Amino acid sequence: MSRGKKLDLFIGADFNDSWAEVQSPRKSKIAHEILEPSKHFLHFSKEKRRGKTVTLVGEFHLSKEDAAATLKTLKKKLGCGGAYKDGFMEFQGELKEKLRPLLISLNFRFKNGH
Repeated sequence: MSRGKKLDLFIGADFNDSWAEVQSPRKSKIAHEILEPSKHFLHFSKEKRRGKTVTLVGEFHLSKEDAAATLKTLKKKLGCGGAYKDGFMEFQGELKEKLRPLLISLNFRFKNGH
């Protein structure tokens, strides 16, 4: 950059434009339709969070009360912690083999290969 030129920065907004809050979209869309358990097609995924393994199951299309009740019974039977976020149930630990028969007994179905 030479001394005689101004530094021209273009950030993408003009001071004369109206300013608005930028809202980032959610990671997943929350489904507003509620399905019965036999019409769900669930899948498993595994993540590492702070060095610990977390098993994710979803996507559930249940009301909040039904999802909370289902999560509570599953956590009690498995003896682990968990949460319900954005249509997915999160369980602490690697529990795919233990979790599958419990969900099948509650009439949930899985995608092929999961």
